[in-house]
Amino acid sequence: MMNRNRKSFDNSKSVQNKGLHNINKIHFSLLSLVIIAVLLFPGCNSKKEMPPQSTMVSVAKAVALPTALSISAVGSVEPTETVTIRSQVNGIIVSVNFKEGEEVKEGQLLFQIDPLPFQITLESAKAQLAKDKALAKNAENQANRYADLVKKDYVTRDQYETSLAQAEMYKAIVQADEAAVKQAKLNLDYTSIRATIAGKTGALLVHKGLLVKTNDTALLVINKLRPIYVNFAIPGSQLPLVQKYATQNKLEVRVKPSRENANTEIKGYLFFSDNAVNPDTGTITLKGIFSNEEGVLWPGQFVDTELILTIENNALTVPSAAIVAGQEGTFVFVVGNDKKAEKRSVIINRTMDGIAVIDEGLSPGETVIIDGQMRLVPGSSVEIKSGLGGKTDKRSKT
Repeated sequence: MMNRNRKSFDNSKSVQNKGLHNINKIHFSLLSLVIIAVLLFPGCNSKKEMPPQSTMVSVAKAVALPTALSISAVGSVEPTETVTIRSQVNGIIVSVNFKEGEEVKEGQLLFQIDPLPFQITLESAKAQLAKDKALAKNAENQANRYADLVKKDYVTRDQYETSLAQAEMYKAIVQADEAAVKQAKLNLDYTSIRATIAGKTGALLVHKGLLVKTNDTALLVINKLRPIYVNFAIPGSQLPLVQKYATQNKLEVRVKPSRENANTEIKGYLFFSDNAVNPDTGTITLKGIFSNEEGVLWPGQFVDTELILTIENNALTVPSAAIVAGQEGTFVFVVGNDKKAEKRSVIINRTMDGIAVIDEGLSPGETVIIDGQMRLVPGSSVEIKSGLGGKTDKRSKT
């Protein structure tokens, strides 16, 4: 009897434990559902979501301006004249009459070669000339006497003709002596080496006391810098365009001597075009000429060159920073009155010096974004940076 009661008690206790276990499972399930609900619906326990913030951007206006139609190239500066000074006689340099790198005038004395040997040669040639002139005069007088005597048969015909030949011979000797005197004078003049052009001298290649020989050693190089050339090449395909505008006006050429000072621009005009396109490069060589009064351009210098073909009076321009290249082509972001960004496809005619010329897609006066557009999508709200709208806008009237 006791065993039966104990077994019933144990069964009752087991049922109670199972019930508690089931209740705990239900509580754990409810807690899991609450956690999931919190994770899936955070808005129920958080503050209201903030509206999206505006993107800070810089802007500029699309403006119709006189704008150059031009061809850009890299040019090299070269002197209009270059002269290598050499000695035309043998001798020792006794003086140098200039400083390296200074400007010299045409005809200015540069070097003096010892003139004494050439003065002696000149004096000797003059003496020989005087001697032969005297002999020639005597031979001429004798020929004249024999002319009278042969008529009276006092001398033979052979004697007369011999006297004539001797007179003619001395005339020729005198002519040779006169040429020798001229040559001696010329050689004496050559001892004074002068500048054949006005220009800037280079490094001194010889010094006082050096023996120089005729047309052997270069003494000096002079470059004429005023005016000066800029040599550049353009694609042969653009030659018809150059020829078209060159028949209407003298074409202007502009150069910038250095990228560090991009605002410095020197103006000249097209001076020369080659008579053939180079078959190896497909380019044709052109030359611009510049007065170079301030001496900014220097031989051997590389410069950014721009050949101005014509000026378009009402070209629609925006800063090139506004242009974005995408898979569907080029576009800009336009800011409307609602301060929202609108994506606008554009057709670009050309880009130069930080300015893009637009053929289609914009109208004058529209506002384009030039900084910050990489963070935008169509319809984004924007806020314009105060005072930065024209910071990168390099446009000015041409």
